[in-house]
Amino acid sequence: MGLCARLQREFLRFHGWLYRSSAGRFGHHLIGVPTLLLETTGRQTGARRINALVYASDGSAFVVVASNGGSDRPPAWLLNLRANPGVALQRGRSRTAAQARVVAEDDPEYDRLWRLVNQANHGRYDVYQSKTRRSIPLVVLTPVGAGSVGAS
Repeated sequence: MGLCARLQREFLRFHGWLYRSSAGRFGHHLIGVPTLLLETTGRQTGARRINALVYASDGSAFVVVASNGGSDRPPAWLLNLRANPGVALQRGRSRTAAQARVVAEDDPEYDRLWRLVNQANHGRYDVYQSKTRRSIPLVVLTPVGAGSVGAS
């Protein structure tokens, strides 16, 4: 892994840490794009896993991209939510339970959702897709119920 990729990974780690440790006071727009925290359950360990992800709103749902920076391997969080689609998300200081649905390239909604979230990320997902032969899936996160889940 090159220096630039390592620095980016470390900055993203710091961003997630700041978002979590500030209870959402900092981090929602820290990197110039809307970012949420996605909490999944480790499919093998059962441990809580939290990732900061760029998102786009689609009505009352949120769309995230399983790009893994354009890697040929999907991100672990995608494998986790495929095993258990019940997740939690945090936007700013607001937390809620949600249901995750993976949207593949052959889904009729894929192109519209891709354009929506790619625009929110200033075209970066097109760049990531050009780096891999893997079709990058999208995930629609639909909040469930009106209540929030516990604090981080």
